[in-house]
Formats: sequence, structure tokens, C-alpha cells
Amino acid sequence: MTNRLIVTVAFIGLTFSSALAANNNDFASQVSIKAGKQTAQLKTNIGIFEQNVEIIHGNRQINADRLEVHRRAELGENKQLLVATGNPARFTETQVDGTVLSATASEVRYDVANKKLTIKGDAEINQAGQIIKAQSIIYDMDKQLINAEKGNENTGRVHTILVPEKKSNKEQGK
Repeated sequence: MTNRLIVTVAFIGLTFSSALAANNNDFASQVSIKAGKQTAQLKTNIGIFEQNVEIIHGNRQINADRLEVHRRAELGENKQLLVATGNPARFTETQVDGTVLSATASEVRYDVANKKLTIKGDAEINQAGQIIKAQSIIYDMDKQLINAEKGNENTGRVHTILVPEKKSNKEQGK
């Protein structure tokens, strides 16, 4: 039973991280933002977008009610931190193999330079039917690491749902 659990956990890690290394050049692409309203705070280099916000960055997309774009030198090479909020805010990333990683939460924080996604508030991440639910989930795209926590104020626990791997017709006939 323990070996099966180890294999299952390893499968989740591989499923969530598959093919990200091939997408590294994608992080250098432009960030496109569309919204119904935009406000710019020039002194602080913060852009605020509201009303049906859509962000596209390579093979990643974020949809939200509101977005703050922080652009400062201390944020690294790409200098952008995107903080999207919504009911819920949604993040999707199409993997090289065609599978889609999706995430929803009250807040989606995307650190472009550090290739890190932090989702908070009823956070859920899903790929190929494998689901992780928690109060907070951090997804390090570079290290291909997911860290989920229940949160200090929450009495619930992290919940992971594993689905069996589907067999192809060839495998079923054997």
C-alpha cells in the first residue's frame, strides 16, 4: 500500500509538471491585458484593471474581476507581479502535451520573473482530473513543485482527489 501511495504522489507531481521545461521560452513573451476599465498609478508603477479582465502570457491565461499589475525593478528581470482577484479568479495553462492545468481561487498571484503562481482563498488546482483543494497553493513553475496548505484560520485540511489512469483500447484487449 505504501509503494502504491508513493507511486501515486509521484504521478501527481509528474502530471502537474510535465512538459514545463519545454515552455521556458514562453516566459519571455509579452503579457497582454484586456479589461473594461484601466487606471494607472504612475508614481508607484501600479496598473489597475477592472471589469472582465483577461490576461494572456504565452500559453497561460488569467480571467478575473480585478487585476493589479506591479512593475518595479526589485521584482526581477520581467519586473511584473500580477495580482488577480475574482469570484473566483481563474488561471489556465496549456501544456505541451495538450493537457490543461487550471486553477481557481479568490486571489491568483502570478510572479512572472520568478515563475511562481500563488492562489489563495478556496484554492483549487486541476490537471487531467487530479485535483488539489486547499486554502493556499503555491505552484513553482521552474522547480515544478506544488505546495498546498490549509491556512491558519481554516480548520479544514488539504484535499487531494486522484483518479485512475484510463487505459487505451489496446491495453484493455490484452
